[in-house]
Amino acid sequence: MSRSPHDQLESKFSAKRPISARGDRPGIVLGRHPERQDRAPAALDRALRAAIGIARVARRVGPRTLSRFARSVDAAGSDLEACSDAAFDEAVFELRRALYRRGLQDALLRRGFALTREASRRSLGLSHYDVQLYGGWVMLHEGLAELETGEGKTLTATLPASVAALAGIPVHVITANDYLVARDAEAMAPVFERLGLTVSRVIEEEPERVDRRRAYACDITYVTGKQVAFDYLRDRLEGAGDRGLSAELLAGHGRDEEGPVLRGLCFGLVDEADSVLIDDAGTPLILSRPGSPVDEALVHDALALARSLEEHRDYQVHARRAEVELNDHGRKRLAELAKNRKGALASERRRIEWVQRALAADHLYERDRHYLVRDDAIHIIDLPTGRRAPDRSFEGDVHALIEAKEGIALSPQRETIARISYQRFFQRYLRLGGMTGTAREVARELWSIYGLRMVTVPTRLPSRRRAIGRSLVPSDEARWQAAVERVAELHRAGCAVLVGTSDVAASERLSARLRRAGLPHQVLSASQDAEEAAIVMRAGEAGRITVATRMAGRGTDIALGPGVEDAGGLAVISTELADARRIDRQLFGRSGRQGAPGSYEQIVSLEDPLLVMHLPALAHSLLRRGLARPPLGNWLTRVAQMVEERRTALMRLRLMEAERAFADLMAFSSRRE
Repeated sequence: MSRSPHDQLESKFSAKRPISARGDRPGIVLGRHPERQDRAPAALDRALRAAIGIARVARRVGPRTLSRFARSVDAAGSDLEACSDAAFDEAVFELRRALYRRGLQDALLRRGFALTREASRRSLGLSHYDVQLYGGWVMLHEGLAELETGEGKTLTATLPASVAALAGIPVHVITANDYLVARDAEAMAPVFERLGLTVSRVIEEEPERVDRRRAYACDITYVTGKQVAFDYLRDRLEGAGDRGLSAELLAGHGRDEEGPVLRGLCFGLVDEADSVLIDDAGTPLILSRPGSPVDEALVHDALALARSLEEHRDYQVHARRAEVELNDHGRKRLAELAKNRKGALASERRRIEWVQRALAADHLYERDRHYLVRDDAIHIIDLPTGRRAPDRSFEGDVHALIEAKEGIALSPQRETIARISYQRFFQRYLRLGGMTGTAREVARELWSIYGLRMVTVPTRLPSRRRAIGRSLVPSDEARWQAAVERVAELHRAGCAVLVGTSDVAASERLSARLRRAGLPHQVLSASQDAEEAAIVMRAGEAGRITVATRMAGRGTDIALGPGVEDAGGLAVISTELADARRIDRQLFGRSGRQGAPGSYEQIVSLEDPLLVMHLPALAHSLLRRGLARPPLGNWLTRVAQMVEERRTALMRLRLMEAERAFADLMAFSSRRE
């Protein structure tokens, strides 16, 4: 007799022994900081794992599977709805005792889900849907649940978090930014507290007022990936015995001399998993301290020399490779310009290095696209999300050169003390699960790097989101004109309109055109973090026009105002190809949530950076002549995105390999990282 899809998935995910934080699995490091051992797989092993992942990482479940699983949870909790509060508390106590003895066996898991659902109903008035029950089951068994945007991932996370915490496993619920950490911890606290569990949050803005050790000592801790990884690095520095260095780095973070802050890396539950595990994984996490002062004269001289050269004659800008290269004529010209210079610029090799970095700062890093200038400081913009990354700096001397380019005071150099990549950090969790609305494009990478098998869970209600299509226009100016005309048309129809742009500069350009057209609107960019959620929440009101950078406000629900549903719902317009198809899908997923009507469309210029960088001249010629009709035109744009996705995936792989090599080097100096 053939097994049901649920049974097949269960055999893939479920361990035959109880889930625990004990060292009963290979690669576990015990002691005061339990974690998985850091092991670098051989290249052949990685290739084989990736090949297997092509066929095995993704699973799709259907309504029958969801219904069958929901009925099993109903049966496990059939006595709960009618029981008194005292009887409910007794049921929780009995489950906790059973979980401590036997681990997360299937019968106990279903009982735990039933108790969590009942706790949510009693404390919040919300009961988990079938899709949320199954999503929680996938995460608890070290999978990644792909739940469509709007399906209630915040409430879904309470299921695996509660059951694991009742079993005595410290749980970290990890999400993309501090706003979501604070919001979700506060919103879901009544559910956990009704189960007798403690919950806390760790955010960057409260290093003095929040006792981090006490926060991590709670059963469930909401935290960003950056914060927990930095606390992990600080714990390892503290354990390395360098007390002076530790005191310097740990000051202001609620730390003292009582040992590590974390209780180990036991169970990580990652919300917005593609953002945390993929987008953030392109930048290593670095702990640093003040180093030697910047040579301001050298920085300004290098920038002045760079601006004395002429593009094409002296150097070439390779946008595709993000490089600037001096040619022979430029080297000779530079030698003439610097013949009386002293110090570092007197050396030909150092002079070329500095000038090439200065040219890169001048040509490859754009204000309001790659960084913002606020309060006389450079704030890097995270390109995939459009958010500011306040603790990040450009590599090497580029940051100082950009400061000189913008005419602001140069910040002191930083000396790297410890570093770790997101890939290496999250691989160390004893158990790791996650959820997101957009993961299928990176399912292979999530499997090969983190061992997360993706399961696509269907929507609770049939989708009413309409795909209008993609329009290709010849120039950037034509794109903005087409966008304004389309916004005006939808505005007259009474729709709510959300326009997605690539960066702050693009948002301001579109905003200026909308003002000239007399269209009232709200601009949401990377410079308005505090107002972001409130603006996005109002984007569904009748007649409202919102211009937002890519994924601004991700994780915030957009409710439709009165009359908007009859007018067609929220209309989403994308004005540029994102670096990855899933980022486009994230924007499109803002409309048509929970079965509501909505639409999405894309207006793409043939001058779009991705098309310019990744399509050959013949393809551009076909597009410009109008010979590439929609099927071919859509295919070519998809190819450009796929090439960029492959490039960034290779960059993340190289970063991970470089981090492992760096870790091996640090081992010789008796440092853990």
